[in-house]
Amino acid sequence: MPKVKIARKSTLVDMTPMVDVAFLLLLFFMLTSKFKPRDPIQVITPASISTTLLPESKVALITISRDGRVFFGLDDQNQRMQLIQNISDQYKLGLTSEEIKNYGLASSMGMPINKLKQFLDLPPDRQLSFHQEGIPVDSAGEELSQWLNYTVNINNNNPKLQFVIKADDNTKFDMVNKVLSIMKKGDHNKLNLITSLKAIPEGTPAFESYKKAGGVPATEAAE
Repeated sequence: MPKVKIARKSTLVDMTPMVDVAFLLLLFFMLTSKFKPRDPIQVITPASISTTLLPESKVALITISRDGRVFFGLDDQNQRMQLIQNISDQYKLGLTSEEIKNYGLASSMGMPINKLKQFLDLPPDRQLSFHQEGIPVDSAGEELSQWLNYTVNINNNNPKLQFVIKADDNTKFDMVNKVLSIMKKGDHNKLNLITSLKAIPEGTPAFESYKKAGGVPATEAAE
């Protein structure tokens, strides 16, 4: 009986479709990725044992430097441009479309309102090296309250809006207290504090609760 000869098939795999998919994915991530603007100041946050994550959207950030300067920013670029447009209209700053765009590209800003136009007229590279004075929080001006109120307005009083305070570990409490007083005065009581994570001290209720929940405290994970 003659043997059945099995036809040999090529083992070559056509990689063209896979290469196409790879380039499509690369193009997708390039077009959809959002690059975080550079922060105007470096802040070293205090440490805590809290592990609550910040929301990914609807965040209004108040940054306080170690020398007491206050900065304000929004996570959404379109809202930043709408915010500065409203500020410009209210205070008759006469900001140009290019200056409004410059504000939209910044992560946060800390300038008195009457000096915003002068600052936004600078080239982007000059803005990065410019020493910003900080948003006034004194009782005479309290310009920070205006930024907070306008932010609430452009969000249509959205309850998901989160105010976040990021203060340096060496910031004087008096300055942080001024910011908190302004927020309390404007009924902006829903806020978070940004901290860096530290180990949970052994023997504390938080340590025991975390272990019962199946977690591994940082003190054990480091061993």
